[in-house]
Parts: sequence; structure tokens; C-alpha cells
Amino acid sequence: MATVLIVDDAKFMRMTLGNMLKTSEHRVIGEAETGAQAIEKYRELLPDIVTMDITMPEMSGIEAVRLIVKEYPHAKIIMCSAMGQQKLVVEAIEAGAKDFIVKPFDESRVVEAINRAIS
Repeated sequence: MATVLIVDDAKFMRMTLGNMLKTSEHRVIGEAETGAQAIEKYRELLPDIVTMDITMPEMSGIEAVRLIVKEYPHAKIIMCSAMGQQKLVVEAIEAGAKDFIVKPFDESRVVEAINRAIS
């Protein structure tokens, strides 16, 4: 079982991901709406996995990944992107993200990405 921090500026997306994870063996221990909040929550909760939206106000998910990975090199972060954000996904992986999942979310793909990141 992995502990998960969900980062997305859309409450609906956080809820959707949270519900998918409840049906798997993973546990959501926190949520954040911005990249800056994600960094604070990461420090506070030290989750096994982070699902990180790319496009958010204030600080992008990619910037947040860079800062988290700089401080915590072993952080496991999975990017969440909408269709057509391939260039950003590549940038996110270069910044230190382990994987990415595409919105709209496919439950089996989400759980598979988390299981792969923790193994």
C-alpha cells in the first residue's frame, strides 16, 4: 500500500483520482491545489507517491516537481496531463517525474502507474 498526495487545481479531478485510489490498496493522505501547496504538503506528509497536475495557477506542476526532487531526490511523482501536452510531459520527466497519466483518467492506468512507481 502506498500513501498518495494528490495535486490538482480542480477539485473534481482530485475527487476523481481519490475515488479511483480508494478502490485500490493505496491511501490518499493529502491534497493540494497549487505547486507551492504541493511542496509544503510533501514536506509535511512525505507521501510514497505524488500525482501532480501540470497546469496550475501560481506555480506549474513541472516547477513543483523540480523543487521537490531537488530537496527529495527519491520522490516518486506521476504527472497528470490533458491530451496534447506531450511536450510538457517530456519536460516533466526530465524534471524528475517517474511517469505520467493522461486525463480523462483510466482507473486501471492510474493504479498501474502507481504500482510501477513504488515497485
